[in-house]
Amino acid sequence: MITLKDISKKAGKSITTVSRALNGYDDVSPETKKLVRKIAEEMGYHPNINAQRLQKQKTDTIGFIIPTFGPRFSDPFFSEFLAGVGNKASDLGFDLLVSTQPTGEKEFEAYHKMMDGRRVDGFIIVRTRRNDERIRYLFGKNYPFTVFGRVEDRNDFPYIDEDGAYGMQQIADHLVSLGHTRIGCIAPDPELMFAATRLEGLKNGLAAHNIQLDESMHRVGDLTQKGGYEQAKFLLSGRTPPTAIVACNDLMAIGAMSAAQDLGLEVGRDVSITGFDDIPLAEYAHPSLTTVHQPIYQIGSMVCDMLINIVKGRTLEQKQIILKPSLIVRESSGPR
Repeated sequence: MITLKDISKKAGKSITTVSRALNGYDDVSPETKKLVRKIAEEMGYHPNINAQRLQKQKTDTIGFIIPTFGPRFSDPFFSEFLAGVGNKASDLGFDLLVSTQPTGEKEFEAYHKMMDGRRVDGFIIVRTRRNDERIRYLFGKNYPFTVFGRVEDRNDFPYIDEDGAYGMQQIADHLVSLGHTRIGCIAPDPELMFAATRLEGLKNGLAAHNIQLDESMHRVGDLTQKGGYEQAKFLLSGRTPPTAIVACNDLMAIGAMSAAQDLGLEVGRDVSITGFDDIPLAEYAHPSLTTVHQPIYQIGSMVCDMLINIVKGRTLEQKQIILKPSLIVRESSGPR
């Protein structure tokens, strides 16, 4: 096995210099780094990652515990987000430890295990709740974390979020411009912070046009296609059904379109349906889905980059970032 001592001898440099050159330290000249890396490659040197991690008391691994709200993990939002996180982690020389857990006791057990066993250097949190115990817990432990989303009270932690209220106001403006005034909404549990924000944005957007969201037109779904299907069928089967349905995520919107079609309605003509997130499936649904676009993959990458900078002890240029989403008009929305 080739060691640092072997490279040191051939390069004519100290073992310390060779080690720092291979690890990219700034106090080693570019010429020395190039020389050492060339020799290491020629000699077939492979670092002992586990030994390095033990020596610096770091795992070079970040934790991502995905909260599941049903028996299966099937939300393409998380697939996009996870791809952004995983690719950025790999680019920066970090591993990613992923666990899917139902919210509650098992979720916290996963955090305990990863922290107590020093299996990860920090966590990424998603789908924040109004009063998020995960954030409170990690604050108390002084454990590194970054968040996609905000909470209701303290937001003095590192996060990236999209302006969900602004996105829903765009939806409201769009539907009203098409002549819709009787509008239904399918939103998830209001304890989820993004759900509360999006619902508030829709209400405010409609109020700007002197339209009030009728409480009988507001249904709670579970973020799945099935949930969207069931709630849309309930809304559309009433005596005075809505002419448009706003779903707070794309999966529920796609489920709502299926419900409308099963009732013999043409989506985009007889009823308009909109979503939020712009998952890849949205563009290829039948009809294609009008939705609010947020760059899910890029957000995953940004949140990961932010966490790794914190783990490495670097000062963040921006500790809180709020992105503006954009409305993507497709075939599922049309004139009243």
